[in-house]
Amino acid sequence: MSNIQLIRFAKNNSTNRVVETPLLSNKKVNQIIGKKVFIKPECLQVTGSFKFRGAWSALSHFQNEDKVFNGVVAYSSGNHAQGIAAAAKAHKVPAVIIMPMDAPRIKIENTLNYGAEVIFYDRMKEVREDIGEKIAKEKNLRLIRPYDEPLVIAGQGTCGWEIALQAKALGIKDAEVLVCCGGGGLSAGIALALEELAPSFSVRTCEPEFFDDTARSLCSGKREINQASENSICDAILTPTPGELTFPILKKLAGKGLVASDDQVLRAMKCLYENFKLVAEPGGAVALAAALFSSQILKKENIIVVVSGGNVDSNLFARALSTESINL
Repeated sequence: MSNIQLIRFAKNNSTNRVVETPLLSNKKVNQIIGKKVFIKPECLQVTGSFKFRGAWSALSHFQNEDKVFNGVVAYSSGNHAQGIAAAAKAHKVPAVIIMPMDAPRIKIENTLNYGAEVIFYDRMKEVREDIGEKIAKEKNLRLIRPYDEPLVIAGQGTCGWEIALQAKALGIKDAEVLVCCGGGGLSAGIALALEELAPSFSVRTCEPEFFDDTARSLCSGKREINQASENSICDAILTPTPGELTFPILKKLAGKGLVASDDQVLRAMKCLYENFKLVAEPGGAVALAAALFSSQILKKENIIVVVSGGNVDSNLFARALSTESINL
């Protein structure tokens, strides 16, 4: 199947399972940014993140195959882990999740609560991809990668499908769509859907400072690598380099990438809470941070911001709420 056919298949398979999140607007935020801003709150998605879309897409597709396997395995710092665990539970399929030892406690607990087996690793000394491949072979499990997997990309593309139809219903004919970006599964999936359904829309990837590998890759034309010595509060999207499958899509379809600092992300989290009553994790608020602090770079009147997740540690969220509010 083509990319859009896979996205259509994923959309049809997700009815009554995946939440169709709305587009929200707020006059104060519009005035701050100086544009018409629409928030796509994937923090309201099942498991609190867009990742459930890709997980459900993959599990649904595998269930329709004749191949025999003993379950699924995935590696993730948290949101893909929860998505796979929840989708596997719904499909009555065993799940093994490989998580870093320093993953946020809330994400570890949620993954366990969905019934998955969790195997921890040291992200500074071990390679999660190698662990995943080994376990998949030893236990005859289907490995579901967090972004370099066509079925996962297609599932994330259902978010773009919704954006296109919702924007059309609102009379929006042209927009820049800001998407939080780690490995690029969400931004690539959205870009593929918009290419077909809203070709005048343009995707802009948004990343944390020091982890702007996609932004730098889009400038250089080749996959760049982040420095391992840096750190960020945006744990959900701290990938070393763009995906092998996702980067060619973004290179073809995405505009110049945007970057936000940790301080800007914290202030964006507070902005989402104060103006939309939304709880966002740092990695999920990067796109709004980019819109708030890089608005001069945005050229179109309409800006659609995807808030990709809301699984945040309570102490970190309290820290965000203690930052200075963004006012006119």
